[in-house]
Amino acid sequence: MTGSVRSECSTCEDSTCDWVENQTALVVRRWYATNQILPDGSAVIIGGRRQFNYEFYPKSTATLSTLPFRFLSDTKDPNENNLYPFVHLNIDGNLFVFSNNRSVLLDYKKNRIMRTFPPMAGGEPRNYPSSGSSVLLPLKPPYTEAEVLVCGGAPFASYAQAKNNGTFIPALTTCGRLKITDTSPSWSMETMPNPRVMGDMLLLPTGKDVLIINGAGSGTAGWELAQDPAYTPVIYRPEAPAGSRFELQTSATTPRLYHSSAILLRDGRILVGGSNPHINYNFSNVQYPTDLSLEAFSPEYLSTSNSNLRPKIVTASPIELSYDKQFSLHFSVGLVDTTGVSVNMVLPAFCTHSFSMNQRLLILQISKVTTLPDGTYEVAAVAPPSAVLAPPGYYMMFVVNSGIPSEGIWAHIQ
Repeated sequence: MTGSVRSECSTCEDSTCDWVENQTALVVRRWYATNQILPDGSAVIIGGRRQFNYEFYPKSTATLSTLPFRFLSDTKDPNENNLYPFVHLNIDGNLFVFSNNRSVLLDYKKNRIMRTFPPMAGGEPRNYPSSGSSVLLPLKPPYTEAEVLVCGGAPFASYAQAKNNGTFIPALTTCGRLKITDTSPSWSMETMPNPRVMGDMLLLPTGKDVLIINGAGSGTAGWELAQDPAYTPVIYRPEAPAGSRFELQTSATTPRLYHSSAILLRDGRILVGGSNPHINYNFSNVQYPTDLSLEAFSPEYLSTSNSNLRPKIVTASPIELSYDKQFSLHFSVGLVDTTGVSVNMVLPAFCTHSFSMNQRLLILQISKVTTLPDGTYEVAAVAPPSAVLAPPGYYMMFVVNSGIPSEGIWAHIQ
């Protein structure tokens, strides 16, 4: 959803289900705001055009109005570049908010900025319409460190040049990493193999890979404002040595420009779809026609050469988890390294305009891996300690063996 109306849909057993629009769910109209699930299961809605504030859903008597957030007006420039701010729930319960080229840590309960981080090196904008992307890197036991990755975007003048002059400036090639839990954090900058604006970034279930896919090599987000489709996905490996973290993947053939998206599927593939860089659907006589097709990107871990290493979870889906409690998963696999087994939880994201809201991957603490009499295996793991680390809801749960993830099952935690 990009606008001010809240739509809801309840599950049912027949074909009578439909969306119900609540015209008064939000206090103010919002266009291109960001949502984030909170530890109590509610959502905070931040920003949007000319909305330098935030609010909550569902409403309570304490949250019937908006709360001011001056940071969003401070980061607005003549081309905006403050829409769809990147928001991540930090491990201390506060919100990391990135807008334009700056970021803060927000105590959303007390409406107070707890920390102001250094501006991202280079000073170029990263938010809509100069759309880069961002992820919170996988959280690992003992869950004392959180690090944010921001990649791509467009130079400051790109939007005006494309809109007013038809000049498409090359997109940014840089990524920045910031350990937001450090005492004195600073941005660590890296260079991607290719420039990219409007790219999508997804955490892969391995817990060690970030996929960068879709977008363009020049211009910005918006109607008719980009050129040079970014056909080649990139895998970024945060734990690899600096200088060898990026790996080019097999190129696609379909442009995925403005209004494209990508989501992680339970089988480990990435569903990629859409591209509509026009104010109306335009399927012909244009350089980049509207494309409503879907396709799947299969990471290397799905290669048939890895089939002997790919676990299969036998435990029935869904499973119920309790915070900080041990649970077990039963799985089979052809060739196992019991020291190389991990269990990862992925919170499904809502992807739009180059940002996957609520995306989160937790690597769980493993107690032991046991070989069972029938030749299958059981792994004992511990659920995340709190809702601050893992907001309540449904997650995709993966068993990973020697870097190869299983198909996921659903896990519900509350």
